[in-house]
Amino acid sequence: MADNSRTTDGALTEFSDGDRLRETVRTRYASAARAVQREHPSSAEASLSDCDTGGCCGASPGAAGCCGGGQKGVISRDLYSADEVAGLPSTAVLASLGCGNPTALAELHPGEIVLDLGSGGGIDVLLSARRVGPTGLAYGLDMTDEMLALAERHAAEQGAGNVRFLRGTIEAIPLPDDTVDVLISNCVINLSADKAQVLREAYRVLKPGGRFAVSDVVVQGHLPDEVRRNTELWVGCVAGALEESTYRTLLASAGFDGIGVEVTRDYSAEQVGAGGSATETDALASVRDGGGRVVSAFIRATKPALG
Repeated sequence: MADNSRTTDGALTEFSDGDRLRETVRTRYASAARAVQREHPSSAEASLSDCDTGGCCGASPGAAGCCGGGQKGVISRDLYSADEVAGLPSTAVLASLGCGNPTALAELHPGEIVLDLGSGGGIDVLLSARRVGPTGLAYGLDMTDEMLALAERHAAEQGAGNVRFLRGTIEAIPLPDDTVDVLISNCVINLSADKAQVLREAYRVLKPGGRFAVSDVVVQGHLPDEVRRNTELWVGCVAGALEESTYRTLLASAGFDGIGVEVTRDYSAEQVGAGGSATETDALASVRDGGGRVVSAFIRATKPALG
């Protein structure tokens, strides 16, 4: 195991640098995309009953399936209503690995430009494109070629002309300053080793007055160092979660104001039950025993308007 080091936001990781963590995440999510495409070569052949709709990849390996050699974890289930996913490619829903539904909570308006960080199979980009309409534009950014290919397939199946997918990392967004009206993300920022840089980049690409509106996993309390060091729990969206106070501090340091954190789901050990691995159950129990909890939250902030 690599020497422990602390990232720029103070989280302890077993990785000596962010590149190793990034490749671990990329490998797992590429595997998830390949599994969806292998098992469902066309969306018409896929059934939403094949796996839960939503949720980060599980912390322990299992049979090949929605997460490609891993199971859908306990971080989220039933993220999207039947009405929301009606008409979307079934494989876009099956490939969703989020922890919330930012498109349902963000205030998106016709004509706006939206950016989804870590867009995966494209479900939140397609939902955003519906809401901003033909005069708007929805960007999706992802670092995994397999996910980008899957997202492009879904956009083509939808005939979505107001969608653009970009290859890159969320620490170095390939867009100019002051480009987008709304920045969304679904359980991806917690996967980064340099969350402070992600939030600085988010601030940079937002227009003055632009809105930050993401779903992410947050720790209320303290996450033990032994959990932080667990690779599988990091990929499973637990070990990399920021403590709420740290999230607020980093957003403010990046320049945001109007910061708010709204809990949308609480992952207590009791809620995990048979649906989670022993590793996940133990990790969540350790936080609970310390008087804290791991939650999904909708995080809002605003880039101040000029003048």
